[in-house]
Amino acid sequence: MTAHDGSYKHIFSHAQIVEDLLRGFVHEDWVAQIDYSSLEKVGGSYVTDDLREREDDIIWRVRFKGEWLYVYLLIEFQSRSDPWMALRILVYTGLLYQDLVKSGQIVAPNKLPPIFPVVVYNGESPWRAACEVAELIEPAGLSVWRPSQRYFLLDEGRVSEPELARADNSLAEIIRLESSPEPEAMRHIIGRLTQRLREPRYDSLRRALVVWINRVVLKRLVPGESIPEATELQEIDTMLAERVVEWTEKWKREGLEQGRQQGRQQGRQEGHQEGRQEGIQEGIQEGIQEGIQEGIHQGRTQGEIALLRRQLTRRFGPLPAWAEVRLAQASTEQCEIWADRLLEADSLEAVLGSVD
Repeated sequence: MTAHDGSYKHIFSHAQIVEDLLRGFVHEDWVAQIDYSSLEKVGGSYVTDDLREREDDIIWRVRFKGEWLYVYLLIEFQSRSDPWMALRILVYTGLLYQDLVKSGQIVAPNKLPPIFPVVVYNGESPWRAACEVAELIEPAGLSVWRPSQRYFLLDEGRVSEPELARADNSLAEIIRLESSPEPEAMRHIIGRLTQRLREPRYDSLRRALVVWINRVVLKRLVPGESIPEATELQEIDTMLAERVVEWTEKWKREGLEQGRQQGRQQGRQEGHQEGRQEGIQEGIQEGIQEGIQEGIHQGRTQGEIALLRRQLTRRFGPLPAWAEVRLAQASTEQCEIWADRLLEADSLEAVLGSVD
């Protein structure tokens, strides 16, 4: 199991994240009838008749209409969707039912409890596999005998920003971090997580997030950099604040070097023999100029966003998630428009526009 797999599964071993998953992303009526205070993690390993063990699942149970509802979580890290996932879920569900019967937790004539299977996928390409096992079986005139088993799919890479804003919970922030945002956007996400999880009952979840951010998110953001591991979310925010200028300068230098290399290549490919040197020089200058202009523009925009954020916070108090999202995506021109509105506006919506 990789560092990503292990640390991410540890995050989903916390009741708050399971609650966030159900409340924020499962848009069905029964979700409102769950007693979330009863969430209880059960053994994620059970033994089949041939003594093989499964330990890469996470199973929770929770009270639903006075009875137990089982939430079966399978977190998928492979780069492509598994075409046989619906079959795997059918098998795992059957094994879980079998284990409940063999252990005596369910005794006839009582009926089996409902199971809600969830696949959490964070691969780069979209998930394309069937979510219903019946779709994998050729009917051949025997449709009535086909098994039926669905699973709920959370394809993190395809969750839209409006849906994340509607969910407005810790899992939504974690999904945003999965997209490897720029350091400044990452700071805002970590700041919101720090605020949401500030109570002592979230100590274990905060530690799990810190481990995941240290070992996965930051290494993906700045590969090859030696970064001391933090022990709290606030330490990560402080480190980002200190390093963001350094990393921006490094990226700008890398951009300039790439521009020079592309300029040389273009000069070699397009320049005739007698004008080869001229082509090389022109390519180098264009690459340098583009890199410098891009760095200046990005730096100016981030500075204006930071100033506007401080002004909005002082005027209207802590900013909600939807406002942070708009600021993070704003251009320099948009910031200037909002700054003008701020002079006379009497509400946050009057500055940034109404909530979608």
